[in-house]
Amino acid sequence: MLFVALSFACLAACGHSSPAESGAPGTSAPQAATFPPAPAAETTGGFDGTRAYKHVEQLVALGPHPAGSEGIRRAQQYITGQLKSFGCPVEEQDFHATSTPVGDVAMKNIVVKIPSANANIIIFSSHYDTKRLANFVGADDAGSSTGVLLELARLLCARKNAQTIWLAFFDGEEDFNFNWTDTDNTFGSRELAASLALSGDLRRVKAMILVDMVGPTNPVYKRENNSTPWLIDLLWSTAARLGYGKVFVNDRSDIEDDHLPFLKRDVPAADIIDLEVPYWHTTQDTLDKVDPRTLAITGHVLIESLPELEKRVK
Repeated sequence: MLFVALSFACLAACGHSSPAESGAPGTSAPQAATFPPAPAAETTGGFDGTRAYKHVEQLVALGPHPAGSEGIRRAQQYITGQLKSFGCPVEEQDFHATSTPVGDVAMKNIVVKIPSANANIIIFSSHYDTKRLANFVGADDAGSSTGVLLELARLLCARKNAQTIWLAFFDGEEDFNFNWTDTDNTFGSRELAASLALSGDLRRVKAMILVDMVGPTNPVYKRENNSTPWLIDLLWSTAARLGYGKVFVNDRSDIEDDHLPFLKRDVPAADIIDLEVPYWHTTQDTLDKVDPRTLAITGHVLIESLPELEKRVK
């Protein structure tokens, strides 16, 4: 799904097996592991980890959905349908990635724009495409983060917010050839950042928070070195206050992901991710790897960080 410096570089480029295509809707797949239930929503700022998990379950049931596939069209229908059911204002932003190793690929970003009296924009984001790998359903990458963002949408679209909030579901984060390069990845986030720059709205974006691979049991989120320090500090201090200091740790990592196109355009951005899992970019990234409690922890930190973030960027 993304490139990590040093010890994880080989994973992006080293060979993977490509079994016959399966995992389409209606075929058997590993079921959920028997995790303890997510904490009650009233203890996590209203964020319901069980609801978030159900979204992951539904996305996995759709089968593989890499960019440009019939599967991703099913994923798009599911995401937009859920967002509309929450009363969210949904925009489907179609574009073409013309520089992929396989040629022109039609893609779609799905963006929710929750208005407020304040023109400043805070973006929460995830990618929703899966790796272009046979039988890869991407329960953690990117089902977990998409589930978190959908549950966040249910909460945020129903309330009045102090700042304008966008929720961006990116297509085309994954590279096509297991060879992470400057041009073969992050197609959706690059498209949105470029279009905002062209319209002049980029200056209104005061923070961009990315979630990606936020499903494993016993998660460890390291401070990502490319991310904006003050924004990482705000998120990590919120996590510590909520009692998640062993999840949001002070160790560091270098990760290239959908936050980079915004950082390159001077937008403060941060990436929340646990990439140090043995199933990354393998067909073992299945539903049994996703823990509803981890989804709840991640969502709790996001929703509780928002008031402080709104004060910071007013």
